[in-house]
Amino acid sequence: MTTDTGPLAGLRVLELAGLGPAPHAAMVLADLGADVIRVDRPKGRALELGNPGDDAVLRGRRSIPVDLKEPGGRALVLDLAERADVMIEGLRPGVVERLGVGPRECLERNPRLVFGRITGWGQDGPWARDVGHDINYVGLTGALHAMGRASQPPAPPLNLVGDFGGGSMLLLVGVLAALWERSLSGRGQVVDAAMVDGAALLSQMTLALRGMGEWHDQRQANLLDGGAPFYDTYACADQRYVAVGALEPQFFSALLDGLGIDAREFGKQHDRACWPVMRRRFTATFATRTREEWAARFAGTDACVTPVLTFAEAAGHPQLAARGTYVEVDGVVQAAPAPRFSRTPNAPPAPVDSRALSTEEILARWARGR
Repeated sequence: MTTDTGPLAGLRVLELAGLGPAPHAAMVLADLGADVIRVDRPKGRALELGNPGDDAVLRGRRSIPVDLKEPGGRALVLDLAERADVMIEGLRPGVVERLGVGPRECLERNPRLVFGRITGWGQDGPWARDVGHDINYVGLTGALHAMGRASQPPAPPLNLVGDFGGGSMLLLVGVLAALWERSLSGRGQVVDAAMVDGAALLSQMTLALRGMGEWHDQRQANLLDGGAPFYDTYACADQRYVAVGALEPQFFSALLDGLGIDAREFGKQHDRACWPVMRRRFTATFATRTREEWAARFAGTDACVTPVLTFAEAAGHPQLAARGTYVEVDGVVQAAPAPRFSRTPNAPPAPVDSRALSTEEILARWARGR
């Protein structure tokens, strides 16, 4: 599965099998050209969500089944860590240490290794060893409380904010930063990424607005949480939706033009006293046409009105199709590797290869030397 293309071609990554952000981070590294080997549990995954061979998050790398509770399994992982540039694990704090493949053992064998680890609560603190999932981590940071309608409970943002935005992407930033530092010092280090840290970091603009008195701790009471009627979603005649993001005055003017509404019906755009009347007018007007009719009406304007698409619809949208944002591999629609590079382009994603490598194959591929 190794490739000679992509900006990370030649980088060797060892992934300890897990769920959520760690395999996603390994996928992105593989998309960017790294040679990633996944160390799998002999008896499969802890949470079975369909056939692992169909899981497109596992694209771009091969796996080896290893029982880390056996001395031979630990020895193999340490041998691989000695040859790797990066090692990634997403297990609970203390697990890899108990298994004998923690940072101390791996960095002793390979002082240049970047040891990336991702957890929900972090490696330390009173909750460090407690279980949790994305919704728990996001909930503790304040981010979840801010999402959803005022009259309803907070709305889970899929698992994008904790697992992936605040998890795998934060881990990737840390790993790549450590690789840059290694190019100067010649030494590896441990990267401790926690989803609570990442969710808080993603919330920094909201925290800044709150510090300036421009954000309040009530849902749907602020500029970017659906409180402003010109930054929200609206149902159309066919019960599909459009997204409206007309924040700037010139965009707001284009929105009113497209809706056929006279600006004199309202006061100033950012006068909150006008928002209830404005919202009722927008709601009634958007309900008079279908989503596609509104999409056609606002196409080419500066009103910032776009259709809200399903995953099934997204890949066929002209912009995303032209960009190649989604690709289909063996009948499975999935996100294309990103970002794009002018001189070292990424290879197209290959089908998930569920064949396990033998110990001999992997050691031969990762033979000592550069």
